[in-house]
Amino acid sequence: MGTYDAWLEQASIDDAVRDLRPDYRAVLVVAEGLSGGESNEASETLLFAAEEHVRPLLEHTKVEELPHIAAWREAFRAFGAKPQRTRNSAEALMRRADALPRINALTDAYNAVSVRFQTPLGGENLAAYDGPLRLVRATGDEEFDTLASGAETIEHPEPGEVLWRDDAGVTCRRWNWRQCYRTRLTEQTTDAVFICDVLDVEPGDGEQRAQDVLGALTEALEAVSPGVKLSSRIL
Repeated sequence: MGTYDAWLEQASIDDAVRDLRPDYRAVLVVAEGLSGGESNEASETLLFAAEEHVRPLLEHTKVEELPHIAAWREAFRAFGAKPQRTRNSAEALMRRADALPRINALTDAYNAVSVRFQTPLGGENLAAYDGPLRLVRATGDEEFDTLASGAETIEHPEPGEVLWRDDAGVTCRRWNWRQCYRTRLTEQTTDAVFICDVLDVEPGDGEQRAQDVLGALTEALEAVSPGVKLSSRIL
């Protein structure tokens, strides 16, 4: 049993989110003993392969017209967000897929998987969490700590917004739009949780994609951090 197994089992999706998108699945991966550090040869290999994979997809199709991206645009509209202004994380990355950013080994690894599957995926520092992870619709009173003009500040989500949170506040706004500053990954992070958000494109096809993403993310994390201990759950 890993250190965070009990924490992983407490993760939940609120019924109000289920009602919004019954097809939604969350792929959760807990990684213990990471040694990511700066971008390296392993993470560069993953990013280059992702760029090569999506290049032919984008030759004749606009990013917003790709089926997986279009599905997330629809999900954003369902809770009142404007996807042209607040893009899901996968769309934001796909718009830079000709030359993906090189950030650090861990972020590079999950960005590569996100682009390959055109699916939102984020990573967060487990040591910064306070209580269990859950996906809910906002009341508007929750606190979201972020950076504004280089300084930490507190914002509040819109009522009804879909967000990830713990006991301390919001960890990611608008489902997968922007992560909070408190739980950000750094080069010093050793224990992390990775969250992949999966929707159906065709009825029922999200189940297989969730399994495929889980396998790809596991391989990517093991490539950039040999010896890492992984545990997972699909909600």
